[in-house]
Amino acid sequence: MGIAAIFKKELRAIFASPVAYVVMAVFLALSGYFFWGFLARFTFYSIQASMNPAIGGGVNIMELVLGPLFQNMGIVMLLMMPLFTMRLFAEEQKAGTMELLLTYPVRDGAILLGKFLAVVVLLGCMLALTATYPILLMAWSAPEPLPILAGYLGLLLAGTAFLSLGLFASALTENQIVAGSLAFGALLLIWVLGWSADLAGGTVGKILGHLSFLNHFEAFARGIIDTKDLIYYLNVTALFLFMTLKAVEARRWRA
Repeated sequence: MGIAAIFKKELRAIFASPVAYVVMAVFLALSGYFFWGFLARFTFYSIQASMNPAIGGGVNIMELVLGPLFQNMGIVMLLMMPLFTMRLFAEEQKAGTMELLLTYPVRDGAILLGKFLAVVVLLGCMLALTATYPILLMAWSAPEPLPILAGYLGLLLAGTAFLSLGLFASALTENQIVAGSLAFGALLLIWVLGWSADLAGGTVGKILGHLSFLNHFEAFARGIIDTKDLIYYLNVTALFLFMTLKAVEARRWRA
């Protein structure tokens, strides 16, 4: 049993549970509402610009529709991702199947990656369903595709970072509600760290600003891919996966 076997097992369990469908439905409902709201605002400004050509240059579909949409989708994902990950290790520990799983001839890293890849696929499916929004825009306008792809790349990177932190929280406890609460609290704290950066000032402020999820997501939402933001999310994901691996290894030693 390796990564592929764990991946298939988790993927079957995920899509056999109503939780995945409920979470995706809520995400799509909220993101659809935001899309409708921002599109209505863009339409209003477009009508105003047609009557007053002097302000026509200020009507940008990326700034008025897609950028804010990506920002709001990122916040909704922050709320939803702990629901995807809270059961992955906590449920196994509570049911007593974690000890059985650890006795199989499979490395702890394979168990971790199999579970992680399964929820990343779920995240990818959820984001793919929202592709109808830019497709609808392309049907009657001409948004640039590269900024849209940058926005989705940011969502995917942020989502994988959220999932890795959620996995770590799930590995710390056998209670799913506790795991979900820990993950949500930590994600929200890291997301808003940048709000304190200006108040702290100096080196501390720079550190807080650098650690903030929000500060590194804003460029993606505007359609800009910055290497430092890309590296940040990859490093955060790798860090929490490493910490989860150590938590799983510690449980193997106790077993």
